Amino acid sequence: QVQLVESGGGLVLPGGSLRLSCAASGNIFTVTAMGWYRQAPGKQRDLVASITRSGTPNYVDSVKGRFTISRDNAKNTMYLQMNSLKPEDTAVYYCAAEIIDWVKTYNSSTYWGQGTQVTVSS
Repeated sequence: QVQLVESGGGLVLPGGSLRLSCAASGNIFTVTAMGWYRQAPGKQRDLVASITRSGTPNYVDSVKGRFTISRDNAKNTMYLQMNSLKPEDTAVYYCAAEIIDWVKTYNSSTYWGQGTQVTVSS
């Protein structure tokens, strides 16, 4: 029973910073690719940043230079450091991961965290 638990959201002023975390737990599993998505009210859920097993990151243009994605494979945890936050960054942020649950299958499936609210407002 693999699951993702995320935390770190909150309310900040424009220009402020937040650090999100996402931890995978279960019996015997392997996490491959991971990423962060966000969804604002009335909008589509979009990919913000992704990271490979080996640590290669990719970012949507709107967050380049401000956000940093990272992971600690020993802890099965991913992070999103968000700096210079803007009101446009306000959204529910979701962790996602491609995971092989060896107890059940040899194939990977996409797992989602519960979401954490990030609000940037003055």
